[in-house]
Amino acid sequence: MAYPLKDGLAAQITRLQNRLAARRAQHSHAVTGFVSQPEPRSIGLFARGKQLTIGNYLLAGHLIEAPGKPLWDAPTAAPEFWTEAHGFVWLDDLAAVGDPIARKRAQDWTWDWITRFGKGNGPGWTPDVTGRRLIRWIHHALFLLSGRSTAESQAYFHSLSAQTSFLSHRWQASAPGVPRFEALTGLIYAGLALTGMENEVEPAVAALALECEAEIDKFGGLSTRNPEELLNVFTLLTWAAQALAEAGQAVPQAQRAAIERIAPTLRTLRHADGSLARFHGGGRGMDGRLDHALAASGVKAAVGTGLAMGFLRLTGARTSVIIDASDPPAGRGAATAHASTLAFEMTSGRRPVIVNCGSGAPFGPDWLRAGRATPSHSTLTVEGYSSSRLNRGTPEVLADRAHVTRTRPRETADGHALRFAHNGWVATHGLTHARLLLLSHDGRHMGGQDELRAMSDSDRAQLARVQKRDPNGEVRFSIRFHLHPDVDAAIDLGGNAVSLALKSGEIWIFRHTGANDLSVEPSVYLEKGRLNPRASKQIVLSGHVGSFDAVIGWTLAKAQDTPLAIRDLERDDVPGVI
Repeated sequence: MAYPLKDGLAAQITRLQNRLAARRAQHSHAVTGFVSQPEPRSIGLFARGKQLTIGNYLLAGHLIEAPGKPLWDAPTAAPEFWTEAHGFVWLDDLAAVGDPIARKRAQDWTWDWITRFGKGNGPGWTPDVTGRRLIRWIHHALFLLSGRSTAESQAYFHSLSAQTSFLSHRWQASAPGVPRFEALTGLIYAGLALTGMENEVEPAVAALALECEAEIDKFGGLSTRNPEELLNVFTLLTWAAQALAEAGQAVPQAQRAAIERIAPTLRTLRHADGSLARFHGGGRGMDGRLDHALAASGVKAAVGTGLAMGFLRLTGARTSVIIDASDPPAGRGAATAHASTLAFEMTSGRRPVIVNCGSGAPFGPDWLRAGRATPSHSTLTVEGYSSSRLNRGTPEVLADRAHVTRTRPRETADGHALRFAHNGWVATHGLTHARLLLLSHDGRHMGGQDELRAMSDSDRAQLARVQKRDPNGEVRFSIRFHLHPDVDAAIDLGGNAVSLALKSGEIWIFRHTGANDLSVEPSVYLEKGRLNPRASKQIVLSGHVGSFDAVIGWTLAKAQDTPLAIRDLERDDVPGVI
C-alpha cells in the first residue's frame, strides 16, 4: 500500500529527518523485558472491537470493509485512516472484546506492523503517533504477548527499543499541544517500563513539566479553546502522573499543578449527561471518558463560577447550559477556531437538546469550512456574514475575529442570568449583537433575548450605508437553535411554537416574540466516528433590522417530565459502524 504524503518542502524535510532517526534507532540497545508495567488505562469500545474482528475497519471516519484481509492491507489511500491505524488506538477496542479472536487479530496486526514498518517505513514514524503507539503497546503488553514465542517476544521488545530511541531524539519535532504531550507521555511510559531505558525518564519528565507551564494557562485552559483537546491533554498528564507514582518517582509540581488547574475547567465544560461541550473543533468525547479521567486525577475541586477557557456554565437541577463567552482563539488556535461567539448548548438530564453542528473535519474541507461558520452554531447570524471571518490563506484562519465587549453574569430571583455582547458586525454593518440568557433554578425554563443595535453615530452611518445597498433597505438576520438528532421537533399552536420531544419522554415548548418568521429547517450533526453527517433539525427565527435595532425574545420551557416508570439509560449515540 502506498501512503499519500503532505506536500511542501518543510513537510518533506521533516519526513526525511524522521525516517533517518527511525533507521538510526534500529541500532539502539534492545531491551529484554519490563521493569514495571502501568495498568492499562486507555478504554476501548466493545462494539468497535467486534467490528474490527470481522474486517470492518472504521478509522478516522473512513469505513473500509475488508473481511479476511489484515488491517495493513485495507484498500484505501486516505492519510487520516493510516495515521490512526499506525497509532494503535484500535488496540483498546480489541482489548475491550478480549476473546481469542480479538487477541489473535491484535497479535497478528502488531507483529505484521513490526515486519512491514518496524525498520522506519510508513507514515507511523512521527513523534506523536509513535508516542500514542508506545502507550498502547505497553498498556496491552500482556494481551499481546500471551502465547507468543521467544523469537516473537524479542522482536516486540526490539521494536519497543527502536521506538523509544526514536522518540528520545525526535519528540521536539512534534507540534506544541496534544501531539507533544503524546510524544512525551509515550517516552515517559517507555522509560519507566522497559529495562535499560531509565535514563530517558528524567529529561522527558522535565520537558513535560515545561510544556505544562507553556501550554496550560493559569485558569486551566488551552489557547485553542477546544474542550476535547483539553480532555486529551488532561488524560495524558494523569496517565503519566500515575505511571510515575507507581514506579516510586515524584510527579513534578508543574505537572501536578496543571492537573489541578484543568480538572475544575473540565467540570465546567461538562454537560449534565457527562459529555463535553462541542466548540472550536472538539467533540463530545467518548462516553464515560471524561468522568473516568476526572476520577483518576483525584482532584476534588468543584465547578468554577467564572469563565473557564472562555466558557460560562449555567445549571438548574438536571439542566446544563454552556456558552461561548469569549473571543475566538488567536495565534495557533485560529487555524481550528469556529465563529461561535455567544453560541450555547443545552442538555436536559442525559439528553442533549440544543447543540452546535460540530466539527466537519472528518467529512472533508467543505464540511470543515461549513462547520466553522456562525450559521452552524446556536446563536444569531447576520445573513451572509459570520461573526468572525476566515482569511484566504492556507490554512484558513479566523483573522477578522469578534470581540466580546461585555460579560455580566448575575443571580436573580428567577434564576441564573447572563448578559453579554460582541462587536463582530460593527465593521461590516455597524451592528453589535447583545444576548441575554436566563435559566431558572429548577432547570425547567430557559429564556433569551437577542438584540442587534447600532450603538454610536458612526455605527448608524455604517448601517445606513449597508441598508442602501439592499433593494428593500433591510439587513436580514436569523437566530438558530440546532437540535440534537434524537430530538423530534414539530411546529405547534398554529405556527407560534415548536414542540420538542426527547427520547426520555420529556417535552419542551419553544416560543418567541418579535421575529418575522418561525420555522423548523433541516440541519446536520457532525460527529466524529461517523461515516456521514447525521440529519437533524434546527429552529430558525428570522427578522430584519429596522431603523437602528432589532429585538427578539424567546423561551424554552419543559412541559412534560420523563415518566416516573422510565429510567433514561438507553443511548444510541455511541459510534460503531454507522
